[in-house]
Amino acid sequence: MTDVISQFEQCPILVVGDVMLDEFIWGHVTRISPEAPVPVVEVRRRSHTLGGAGNTAANVRSLGGMVQLAGVIGADSSGALVREVLTQQQIRHTALVQSSSRPTTTKTRVVAGSQQMVRIDEEILGDIASEEADELLNRTRELLHRVKACIVSDYGKGCLTSEVVQELIVSARSLRIPLIVDPKGRDYAKYCGATLIKPNQLEAGQVLNRVLSTDDDVAAAGADLLKLLGPQTSVLITRGAAGMSLFVPGQPMRTVPTQAREVFDVTGAGDTVAGALALVLAVGGSLLEACRVASHAAAVAVGKIGTATCSLAELRQATQAAGSSPAL
Repeated sequence: MTDVISQFEQCPILVVGDVMLDEFIWGHVTRISPEAPVPVVEVRRRSHTLGGAGNTAANVRSLGGMVQLAGVIGADSSGALVREVLTQQQIRHTALVQSSSRPTTTKTRVVAGSQQMVRIDEEILGDIASEEADELLNRTRELLHRVKACIVSDYGKGCLTSEVVQELIVSARSLRIPLIVDPKGRDYAKYCGATLIKPNQLEAGQVLNRVLSTDDDVAAAGADLLKLLGPQTSVLITRGAAGMSLFVPGQPMRTVPTQAREVFDVTGAGDTVAGALALVLAVGGSLLEACRVASHAAAVAVGKIGTATCSLAELRQATQAAGSSPAL
């Protein structure tokens, strides 16, 4: 596992998906408004982080990869902030398409002390315009020739239309580049042909219209998803404290135990898993090895407060601490 991780640095990865801006307004409350029975938050500062596919890209970069981010942002101040944060984090973003018809998806959270008071979402749901989809594909086709893996980060905001996803899958397969999908919604047909799709347990159950409560439920769901997605696509169901269940066509189910010892916040853990999976597959590791490395990376991320990343140094330390356990 250490040999695989040592190859992460500067490994080129493409992330395509719904790019978002997470804005935080920090302040405190000392009084109630005379206009309505609501608290008055006195603002002290603002901060901005990448959300959605942007956070996936941030995780790849934190793990040492050289990442390109492709998606759609608006011609607005939030879009400008997205570009600014990407530049600060050394994430390349020449493949971002600027839309004149929809805003940058922005989630603004007002926090007083340690309490979130309200969240304000600015977005337009629904598929991006056909000309925007064409421009996005034109930019990503060129980049696919320069990378070793691609992550499709679908948050259901409209960037990843069925046509866009299928074109990406076909192009990646023709170039023999592994493509990992972090899925959303119930239409998994558009992901057919991907190398790996990684729903969590709740999402897998929703796609199949049933509740997954037991190990047997998960095993049956994995088998059904393999049938749905076809013989070229493997499935990884992430299960929180129960670890991960990997389903590869023609092979028995494999379970990868969780490595987390303390869980403070699971926000963004799926993005960490996606980034680690892509990097391991990009450097020639197996699917099972990718899942084991991703489990260690996720354990680091959930041990932090808020949307967090796992650094390459932290991942090395976590795997070294695990030693030669049979689970590895």
